[in-house]
Amino acid sequence: MNKTDLINNISEKNGLAKKDVELVLSGLLGEITEALANGDKVQLIGFGTFETRKRSGRTGRNPQTGTTIEIPESTVPAFKAGNKLKEAVN
Repeated sequence: MNKTDLINNISEKNGLAKKDVELVLSGLLGEITEALANGDKVQLIGFGTFETRKRSGRTGRNPQTGTTIEIPESTVPAFKAGNKLKEAVN
């Protein structure tokens, strides 16, 4: 399912205009992105938690030339599913 499918499904199930659903969904995603960019955690009880994690620097290898390269430390987004979401999937 992509973003358009999600908007269509929510619109049909709740009788809302697609533009309204798209506005709310874009706002939600924007707020989550902004919070993660600021280093905050976003916790949606029953659904899951969005957070950032540090990925440590390491030594890698260029597969074409075989030379070693240093891969710097980075911050990556992460999602941990909540119990209700885990139960719904299983």
